[in-house]
Amino acid sequence: MSVKCDQKKQPKMEDKEDTIDLSVDENFTVRRFLRFGYLSIQNLIRETKDELSAASSMRFLSVINEVNGMHHRVSNPREQVSDAEALRDLANTLVTSIKVHSNGNVTPSVFVSSLISEYSKKRKIGVSERAEIRWKDIGLRVSPILMMCRGSSTMIGPMKLEPKPAKASVSRKRRRSVKVEKVKPEELEDAVSKEKTETEKTIAKMFDILKTNRKVRLESLVLNRISFAQTVENLFALSFLVKDGRVVIVVDDNGSQYVSPRNAPSSSMIKSRKVEYSHFIFRFDFNDWKLMTNLVAGGCELMPHRIKQSPYADSQSEPNSKASSNQATKTSTKTSLRKSNGA
Repeated sequence: MSVKCDQKKQPKMEDKEDTIDLSVDENFTVRRFLRFGYLSIQNLIRETKDELSAASSMRFLSVINEVNGMHHRVSNPREQVSDAEALRDLANTLVTSIKVHSNGNVTPSVFVSSLISEYSKKRKIGVSERAEIRWKDIGLRVSPILMMCRGSSTMIGPMKLEPKPAKASVSRKRRRSVKVEKVKPEELEDAVSKEKTETEKTIAKMFDILKTNRKVRLESLVLNRISFAQTVENLFALSFLVKDGRVVIVVDDNGSQYVSPRNAPSSSMIKSRKVEYSHFIFRFDFNDWKLMTNLVAGGCELMPHRIKQSPYADSQSEPNSKASSNQATKTSTKTSLRKSNGA
């Protein structure tokens, strides 16, 4: 009796399995149809991008309606991704068309389609039709714009001008000049040594003044009210004293610069790097000299006026105020300042 019951119940289980298999196959077919539909929609969006963005076209509405219809049948993540990609492509196409219309630009496809619609001529070749562009009409339409352009007048020159062969260069040996052979090196060395001696005298005189006065203003030390050139020479001598470490320049709270003598550092301190070098540039021109003469009171100059024996040198060292105002003479003296770490 039990066997009979089992035989009767067995066909019912088989019917249930058949219905489950049919539902799975149907679900797989629907999902496959959805994926194929979304793929075709994405291809359509890429191919007809310009037609979708056209204002007079209804293709965009038909595509969005088709996507909405397929959206209600989506239930799995894979189809949801395809649905999102289709909406993304539609949104990008819409944004691109809005940018083009807002900027007033014309896409190439719209330009070509406008040319075809305005200047095309249809011809039948057998059964098929062929559209030809009337280029002559386009040229007549554009020619007034091109006629307004201005050309350039140039001179080309004679067209029959033949190139001339280059002349062969002939090398010649240069002879030594008689003047060069008569130059005596001793005289040149004597002149250099004489200039060096005058500079050393100026440096020694300035250092003696500093040892006597101990602390003086920089303007009073370097100024020569009579000669601009000797003022520059005094500044040049001061730069040597600063470089050797025999003089220190200090700036007070009011911005005034004072010069004081000091002992030069020894060679051992220089080798051990206990003494540091620092550089500064003192800009000085003729206008600064005129300003310095007004700033320093008369009789406060410390460096004496030097009288040179050569009248030619005096004529160059004493500048005329009118000529100097027209000719901008600028002198920059670069000095080196040594500071010890203990200072």
